[in-house]
Amino acid sequence: MVGLHEYLILSGVLFVIGAVGVLTRSNGLILFMSLELMLNAVNLTFVALARYTGQLEGHVFVFLVTAVAAAEAAIGLAIFVSLFRLHRSINVDQMNAMGD
Repeated sequence: MVGLHEYLILSGVLFVIGAVGVLTRSNGLILFMSLELMLNAVNLTFVALARYTGQLEGHVFVFLVTAVAAAEAAIGLAIFVSLFRLHRSINVDQMNAMGD
């Protein structure tokens, strides 16, 4: 039987991997994947704590975070497609302004 402690450790490891990806990478798609990994780590924490306490609020937060993540991914990918068409690169270190 997997307990709450193991879920929280896994969630923490996933969050740290995502945070390291956000802080060290310059490719826009890698940044988005790292952000999604961090959001999924938070979702895992919400679900684990909701199951542990027997309350439904954690599941509601997971639904809201998933909806925000889907909207963020759609808008972010649209921005990266337009940036790639303009600059032929999605390296965020090379972007100093949206109009350039």
